[in-house]
Amino acid sequence: MREGLVNRNTKETQIKLKINLDGKGDCNCNSGIGFFDHMLVLFTKHGLMDADFDVKGDLEVDAHHTVEDTGIALGLAIRQALGDKKSIKRYGTAFVPMDESLVQVSLDLSDRPFLVFDAEFSQQMVGQMDTQLVEEFFRAVAFNAGITLHIKLLHGTNCHHIIEAMFKAFGRALDEATKIDTRIVGVMSTKGML
Repeated sequence: MREGLVNRNTKETQIKLKINLDGKGDCNCNSGIGFFDHMLVLFTKHGLMDADFDVKGDLEVDAHHTVEDTGIALGLAIRQALGDKKSIKRYGTAFVPMDESLVQVSLDLSDRPFLVFDAEFSQQMVGQMDTQLVEEFFRAVAFNAGITLHIKLLHGTNCHHIIEAMFKAFGRALDEATKIDTRIVGVMSTKGML
């Protein structure tokens, strides 16, 4: 099994995170931010990964440190679980509709971290989570996992629907990119390395 385990402790957050890329979509999550937990559960379900998120953050300040540091830990766990990246497909793209919303996520497990986040939100909060933190989360994951990540909102007005489509599409695209293809000898690169 391709698993990653990260323990990350700072003065602002204490995070223990475990991920299995070859799971069934089971997730245990407790960050103290209900909407964020909901999104992480959707991500793992649609990515067919098993994950445990044990997150304690300084929510008395706001949710920023908790969300961003969870993204950092998730990125590190994904990087660890991928190991040498031999025989993985490397690329993944998913379009996910959620009622009036449609989101595209395309990614490359290139070890060249980058984020293009093409979306705006019409409201500041969804539940107890600032919508600005969605981009911060994906940036933290991308830069710590070594992912080139493009997220584009194609249609949508309801912020809950838009963000939900983003997390589902990210899970599906990551599942596609991490799949093993036995035809691939070594890594999927003419350079011989990622």
